[in-house]
Amino acid sequence: MTPGAWYSSEQTLFSVWAPFRNDVRLEILTPRKSVHCMERDEKGYYHCTVPAVSPGATYRYILDNTLRRPDPASFSQPQGVHGPSQVVDHGAFHWDEKGWAGIPAHHYICYELHCGTFTDEGTLAAAARRCDYLSHLGVTAIELMPVIDFPGTRNWGYDGVFPFSVHGTYGGMEGLKQFVNECHRNGLAVVLDVVYNHLGPEGNYLRDFGPYFTDKYTTPWGEAVNFDGRYSDEVRAYFIANALYWYERFHIDALRLDAVHALYDFSAQPFLALLAGAVHEHNGLDSRTRCIFVESDLNDSRLIRPYSQGGYAIDAQWSDDFHHALHVKLTGEQAGILGDFGGEDTVGAAYTNRFVYEGQYSTFRKRSHGNRARDLAPQKFIVCIQNHDQVGNRAEGERLSSLVDFESLKCAAAATILSPCIPLLFMGEEYGETSPFLYFVDHSDPGLKEAVRSGRKREFMEFHEGIEPPDPFAPETFLRCKLSWNAVEREHHALLLEFYRTIIRIRKKYHLGECGAPDNASPEQHARGNIISLYYATKGPGVGCVFNFSKDLEQTGKLDWPDMEKVFDSSDVHWRGPGTRFPEFSAGPPEGCWIQPRSCAVFTTRTNSDTAHE
Repeated sequence: MTPGAWYSSEQTLFSVWAPFRNDVRLEILTPRKSVHCMERDEKGYYHCTVPAVSPGATYRYILDNTLRRPDPASFSQPQGVHGPSQVVDHGAFHWDEKGWAGIPAHHYICYELHCGTFTDEGTLAAAARRCDYLSHLGVTAIELMPVIDFPGTRNWGYDGVFPFSVHGTYGGMEGLKQFVNECHRNGLAVVLDVVYNHLGPEGNYLRDFGPYFTDKYTTPWGEAVNFDGRYSDEVRAYFIANALYWYERFHIDALRLDAVHALYDFSAQPFLALLAGAVHEHNGLDSRTRCIFVESDLNDSRLIRPYSQGGYAIDAQWSDDFHHALHVKLTGEQAGILGDFGGEDTVGAAYTNRFVYEGQYSTFRKRSHGNRARDLAPQKFIVCIQNHDQVGNRAEGERLSSLVDFESLKCAAAATILSPCIPLLFMGEEYGETSPFLYFVDHSDPGLKEAVRSGRKREFMEFHEGIEPPDPFAPETFLRCKLSWNAVEREHHALLLEFYRTIIRIRKKYHLGECGAPDNASPEQHARGNIISLYYATKGPGVGCVFNFSKDLEQTGKLDWPDMEKVFDSSDVHWRGPGTRFPEFSAGPPEGCWIQPRSCAVFTTRTNSDTAHE
């Protein structure tokens, strides 16, 4: 029994799971008030069919003649998280996607954005008007931070409490469908960030209906979702229905599951494996390609291994190790978990092994961490140098553009986009946005507000002594995070944007996302691990990339490459660099050749490059 209020032209079917309730009734509030008895089935679902209930009607459930609650599978909450639910017509939207069929995972070049701060208007409609810009940038997929209903008007999205309902200030159900439609018309896939490990603290009424949560485990956000306890079958069914809902009703191309390491499930058939199976089975029903990605800090390759290897068959997972290694190399910061990544060879390990920690002892965690993933294709991993977590969980929300110089920004961009993994950009990084991305929220409960403020202060006390994090409830904290689009065409911002476009073109032109692991990524052969070389045996010409992550001029050493032509150098004067030190042609960078600090050069066996700037 699929939960929710499903409208057809003649009637609306209402269904809700409430196994511990003796009586559940449907209360229609508008346009005409009425109360309807509901039938219970053997699994604890209550359902009824009501004629002449049109889209726009509001309703709620009466539980055991005492509690009046909105639908836990509500598709719309027009009066906020504490108000009644609303009937909608999912069939009314006209899709015009020009035959869009999705893209395979290895074609993804992701661009993460927060709807509320991406534009001044803070709506999905306004974000859709930037589709042409994003398409011209060269990314192939837009990743939306969570858009489900949350309390108030501003939130990162991870405090959502109605997993099926799009927040009204963003544009609601209609706004998301229009956004997806416009993205597809511009050749862009859409990734939706969903949160299945917890729900927010305000407006969370699921526990009034059934055992959606368990006290067997705790998460950083409170009670864990009940994925392996008594009655967990229907909890699993609820979230699998939610995932398929986004694919079917909103034509979402991929879901990004937040922090699955906080999703506790010790059953013989894990929820994540069942969910991946349901998604992939769905792909066989039509011509669309749908993916499922997960965020995890466990460094556990089972998530993305095939079923035949005892894995969950998820399409790709985040690799935080890549970010941490590169961030330490470029900034020198080693507070907290970054202290585990101060070694000379961590960047090279992130390229070659996927995980830097594949079973070694972690000083930060005080235990061994991770397992081996080096046999898996790099396209099973998503890497970045900035994202909402790595920026927003800093006390002052500084972006990389506020921490390093221009040469380092270019080097970081090239290292991410030219990696063999799936690259992800965070909104504004492509032009060096300097506005912070801070933590903001809009709860109404005074006690909850104080708890959040105190928690943020404690969180940063150990690593940022003397720094007072901005008040997450202050409207100005949210407004400071808006992107500065007027900076895009100014000075070095415009040049950095051109740089990103060029690097993305190189990735696409030479099909770097379709290669297996680079044949050569060995920092040991170079001085102090600051020089990393990658060689791709692509479908066309071979491609070699050399990076210098040092602040100093470095010798490359001798690389065993075929005769190659230089097609790109970030240190070129065109890119405001100090000037290239590489020859135009070489049999691989010859022994004794020098590479400028914080720079990247790209070589190819092709003899007549048409790269925009050589």
